[in-house]
Amino acid sequence: MSRQAPLFSEEKSAEDATYDEGVESSTLFASWFGGKGVTIGPRIGPVLASISDVSSGDESSDAILTKQREIEDGKAIQYRTCSWQKTAALLFSEYICLAIMSFPWSYSILGLVPGLILTVFVAGIVLYTSLVLWEFCLRHPEVRDVCDIGQMLFWNKKWAWYATAVMFILNNTFIQALHVLVGVRYLDTMTSPDVTACRPIVFGIVVMLVCWLCSLPRTFNMLSKLGTASAFFTFISVLLAAIFAGVEKTPAGYDPRDSYAAADGSTAVGGQPIVTAFPVAGTTFVAALNAFLNISYTFIGQITLPSFIAEMKDPRDFPKALWACTIAEIIVFSCVGGVVYAYTGNQYMTAPAFGSLHETYKKIAFSFMIPTIIFLGVLYASVSARFVFFRIFHNSRHKSEHTLVGWGTWAAILLATWILAFIIAEVIPFFSYLLSLMSSLFDSFFGFIFWGVAYFRMRKADGGIAVIKERGVWGYFLAGLNIFIILTGIFFLTLGTYASVEGIIEAFETGSVGQVFACSSSGL
Repeated sequence: MSRQAPLFSEEKSAEDATYDEGVESSTLFASWFGGKGVTIGPRIGPVLASISDVSSGDESSDAILTKQREIEDGKAIQYRTCSWQKTAALLFSEYICLAIMSFPWSYSILGLVPGLILTVFVAGIVLYTSLVLWEFCLRHPEVRDVCDIGQMLFWNKKWAWYATAVMFILNNTFIQALHVLVGVRYLDTMTSPDVTACRPIVFGIVVMLVCWLCSLPRTFNMLSKLGTASAFFTFISVLLAAIFAGVEKTPAGYDPRDSYAAADGSTAVGGQPIVTAFPVAGTTFVAALNAFLNISYTFIGQITLPSFIAEMKDPRDFPKALWACTIAEIIVFSCVGGVVYAYTGNQYMTAPAFGSLHETYKKIAFSFMIPTIIFLGVLYASVSARFVFFRIFHNSRHKSEHTLVGWGTWAAILLATWILAFIIAEVIPFFSYLLSLMSSLFDSFFGFIFWGVAYFRMRKADGGIAVIKERGVWGYFLAGLNIFIILTGIFFLTLGTYASVEGIIEAFETGSVGQVFACSSSGL
């Protein structure tokens, strides 16, 4: 690893004092883009007792990484094996996902201009907080998941670990549930109605079992290969959806009348697709906030990053993968969301937006999403399972050898998470509101609050307020930015959760969503 010197320390060693301006510039560049020039600041606290097996008396990053590699050396299952390219594949598979098809719906609520601005804004915030997270992981390379970080951030309090663990498992299981739900909707869309079978429940069990089997690989090195294929097919799927939206003469559900009586007796709006630059009159706070939460959910994935970084050969290279993924996200999300919305309009929009395409186009585009429907849930299931598995077999040969006990426990943990995901999918059977609820409950912490707190904890370890003053305007700007990030997380947790719950209540009252454990078709 690089020199064990704080990135922002007020006190410089004799070696540091000899650095010329070019080297300092290179170090600043590395702090944003990674590489060999990264300097690593001091720890915010000692190695946690729960993961003390990686400590060799010397708690420097170099010593801990060396100890980790020594422990794994010669073992059948090794974890620190991912290059930055493989980590990029995991990031692409996590972010280039089905939730992209909620962007047209969000833009139809927010208007195209605010929608695009918020897309870039959220991407920038997530990029910055991910770099803060990365810096934290460099200082504490023994952490393997966000729960270890949660305990360290809140002064090594055990309640912080348990609270983070509950949110961590629930967040991942909700994402698994989302993919069970979408898998059911896909199968319902592709098959003919059958009144003799409760298809949504049967399909849910089928999707759950397929995903469980695909979750069985034990390392991210193996999963990265599947992730590459998943991201590729997702890109094809959303690209086809945008092309088909432009090619078809009218969107699905088109009616030439400006207004007409719908089947339920209400007055429906038809005519040519209405596309607006800003929200239409009458857009409620609940609807607008739910649309914003949908955008935020797609970008916010920091909860998995500590696990990815913990399996990299050289964690200093992580920003290379992060920047590549963020740039691709902004381009793909904005273009697909904007194009599909432009050709679909407010009246005919669905979430996910595949439902706005005519039958043949819808089935073709949706089918390319199959690898992601399966894989992304698999990725989060694997993150949850290794969280439990590593703690059950702490310092045990079952963690790194092919044993019946090890593989049996791994499979059982995964099956438990998928059964819970199936139940959640049947209880909350709707796409956009599930995204919003997840975003408000969990992303408030894992997307914002944790990393604002991490920034200030690291700056205190570097030297406190003197460090911020030393950096002048830039130091005060970053301090203000991180206060804003913490407040944004609180906003998500409070008003965001309120908007999500209100949206769900309204959806049930109006009958616009399916019922709990319903047998009626949920196809697009």
